Amino acid sequence: MNRDGGNWLTGVGFTMLTCNSVLAVYRSKNDTWSVAFVVSAYFALLLLFWCLRLYERTAPNAAQQWKLKLAVWSLSTFLTAMFSYKVALLTPWPVALIVWGMAGTVIMGGYYAFFIHHNHL
Repeated sequence: MNRDGGNWLTGVGFTMLTCNSVLAVYRSKNDTWSVAFVVSAYFALLLLFWCLRLYERTAPNAAQQWKLKLAVWSLSTFLTAMFSYKVALLTPWPVALIVWGMAGTVIMGGYYAFFIHHNHL
């Protein structure tokens, strides 16, 4: 894969993401909350991929790397919470508790991996 110029598969992925997001917004144009969900998830994913790309290009132990880690973790947490909320709405309360428990575990595990255990990897 070409790291500097990207590759065609990345373009296809972003095209598919954009098309699916546009279709989802079109289908739920009368539901403001669903449109807001799709638009915020779309832009959060774009920001997440952009921050990951910047992180890959940053020199190890650079001051900017910590800020990018924080941005990646924050965006990942935001997306995890958003999708967990949507899934929990559709399930009975015992399953919703499991969904939220799993989401919390993933969020805390990501924090541990990024900020506490990062020197040992």
